[in-house]
Amino acid sequence: MTPIYKDPQHPVNARVADLLARMTPEEKFAQMHAYWLVLSADGQHRERTDMSDEFSGVSEQTSLGERLMLGVGQITRPLGTHIVDAKTGVRAANRLQKMLMEETRLGIPALFHEECLVGLLCKDATLFPSSLNYASTWEPELVRRAAQQIGEEARTTGCKQGLAPVLDVSRDVRWGRTEETFGEDPWLVGVMACAYVDGLQGEKRDVLATLKHYVGHSFSEGARNHAPVHLGFRELNDTFLLPFEMAVKLANAGSVMPAYHDIDNQPGHSDAFLLTTLLRERWGFDGIVVADYGGVSLLHQHHGVSEDAAHSAALAFNAGLDVELPKDDCARHLAQALERGLLDMAKIDEIVARLLTEKFRLGLFEHPYTDESAISLQSPATRQVAREVATRSITLLENRNILPLAGKPRVAVVGPTADDPLALLSGYSFPVHLIISDMVDNTAQVTTPLAALRSYLGEDNVRYAKGCHIIKERLAGAPVFPGDSSGKPMQSSPVSHDTSLINEAVYAAQESDVVIACVGDLAGLFQSGTVGEGSDTDSLHLPGVQQQLLEALVATGKPVIVVMTGGRPYNLQGLESKVAAFMLAWAPGQEGGWAIADVLTGRAEPQGRLVVSVPKSAGAMPFYYNHKLKSGGTPFAFHFGALYPFGYGLGWTTFDYGTPTLLSENVDIHGDVTLSVTVKNSGERSGSEVVQVYARDNIASMVRPLQELKAFQRVALAPGESATLTFTIPIDMLNFTSYQGQRIVEPGEFELQVGRSSADIQGRVTVNVSGETRVLPENWRMMSWCDVK
Repeated sequence: MTPIYKDPQHPVNARVADLLARMTPEEKFAQMHAYWLVLSADGQHRERTDMSDEFSGVSEQTSLGERLMLGVGQITRPLGTHIVDAKTGVRAANRLQKMLMEETRLGIPALFHEECLVGLLCKDATLFPSSLNYASTWEPELVRRAAQQIGEEARTTGCKQGLAPVLDVSRDVRWGRTEETFGEDPWLVGVMACAYVDGLQGEKRDVLATLKHYVGHSFSEGARNHAPVHLGFRELNDTFLLPFEMAVKLANAGSVMPAYHDIDNQPGHSDAFLLTTLLRERWGFDGIVVADYGGVSLLHQHHGVSEDAAHSAALAFNAGLDVELPKDDCARHLAQALERGLLDMAKIDEIVARLLTEKFRLGLFEHPYTDESAISLQSPATRQVAREVATRSITLLENRNILPLAGKPRVAVVGPTADDPLALLSGYSFPVHLIISDMVDNTAQVTTPLAALRSYLGEDNVRYAKGCHIIKERLAGAPVFPGDSSGKPMQSSPVSHDTSLINEAVYAAQESDVVIACVGDLAGLFQSGTVGEGSDTDSLHLPGVQQQLLEALVATGKPVIVVMTGGRPYNLQGLESKVAAFMLAWAPGQEGGWAIADVLTGRAEPQGRLVVSVPKSAGAMPFYYNHKLKSGGTPFAFHFGALYPFGYGLGWTTFDYGTPTLLSENVDIHGDVTLSVTVKNSGERSGSEVVQVYARDNIASMVRPLQELKAFQRVALAPGESATLTFTIPIDMLNFTSYQGQRIVEPGEFELQVGRSSADIQGRVTVNVSGETRVLPENWRMMSWCDVK
């Protein structure tokens, strides 16, 4: 007779109960962790080892083969761990899965996860632009389409969980992981997160999106990786929890990953309030909580809140964790934790039931294998979406009648990022991610700006000079976790200060009509680059000698167009007013060269708008547009503020705004605000505008920001054409967290601001909200909308 758990005709809960009742404690423990393996198609799998092993406190174990006979919850990055073509990697994963299905006692399949923030982390997968690019489009539907294409590549390679998106709200752009964020506005981050989750997971949620890093990771001391976070619950809720709440409630996200840091002395991996009370009990989250890599071990290794690995496992699993990733550093001690009374079997059963539920729901028991012949990477449709994101995210900050370039001028393309494929990629792109493992992947699918400009303008019209290095040799950088280098030589910065190439770039500029200076970052994890995880900075000056290069180019008198790529905004130390044009392309991915060339030559409009402010200096940090009145410090702080504000970006044309009007100036506290504004293209070219609506709570029982984004809409208009945009904003969205820790809306006066950026407000109206103070229900209305006529 077929066991109930093997019969898909039975409901999932019955299958889970039947299987759980058959499992030994050791088989249950095995479901609560992953193995990080280098898989082999011949079945000779081996465990991945790296520098993290020396501080994670791992102990000797029985052979891998013996342990695998108990099963395993997940396999960590089967395709993203080493350089292997997808077909060979899938064949190896199928070989492991076959062993688990056919040779273990119960035949429980493993779930395979991969990184997928900027495309599937796999050889030959499409290399998408960064999260900053996604958000800079201000097009949630385009973000959804990008995530959908990433999800399809993941599905065809057997990935069932993607470790993305990142919902950290940018507060300080010195933080290396700024490149992974959707920007500095919590609601916009939530909107983009919902679009990404919806696209990646699809209607069936057959690939789990993983919301990270839960929560507040981006507001660390000094913008340093893993550093403590100092936040009270009200600010945590209003700013940092909001995107997670939106993605859980509106997009049904399948997984959540806690962060490495502590908030007010409580580590995220052992925070029962955040992981259980808030996430599951209040928000109704029904997915799985997975550890950030090594995060459970850090409870005893770094945070010092537990005695040993067994104690750390108990703290994390009692708090709400379901799976330890990437390995079993602490989960291997679960039997010991039980013996010591640190957790009980009821908790184990609760966790394993959730994990089995997800595996049944994903269909892994019926379809455990991946079709090697159906793998689809780099399809034309996927590449097209990647190019569209790259193009529509490019943000023009300055243009002194130079762009778009007319005809085919003689162009000097100079700078360290002009012909470096890695300079267009983020830290979690496959070729960049390999640097920390001292591996190098082919980047032939990446088109650089130099290659694209040569294609468009002709070889004879393009002169190239590198001008300087950012990093001469890309090597594995600092230790992965802070604090693990005690007694070892300090790491020195790999950034180059060699100025010997600048003269050649100056000569190229003098022999040309116009200069395109390509500068910025090299993404790389843990100081193998200038931005990325663990690659934080203390300055917002361009890394290395790039500033000297720009100064020398400007001094030639030739018009200089600055194209900045990378993962954070840098200032040009006053050259902003002297260059002919200045545009940000962020990390535009494999199609980035084409996107940059399309905008420079006028084939495309620069449609991007800033989602992080470009600060005046590092002394302004932390800086974000939605700050409070007193954030500026002294009455006239020279260093505070932004050179280019949140929401800013130029195009090829100009737009005039009419006076905004309200459907009603008095609105009930349970109702909606309806606001209309007419926008006209007053220029000579077709173009698009992102109309933005901000709110300010004039009087509240708690201190509120000066302004907060509540609605936006892109509108495309021909010259002389007008459109009327009608925004509807639920009063629920005017909420904040009360002293009692509840989301409330208070009656009173609110100013609504309509503009082309947070600093360029074209009109203001005041709405009076009447009624009694409301405590919002759990399913409060989180989204505004717009009708365009």
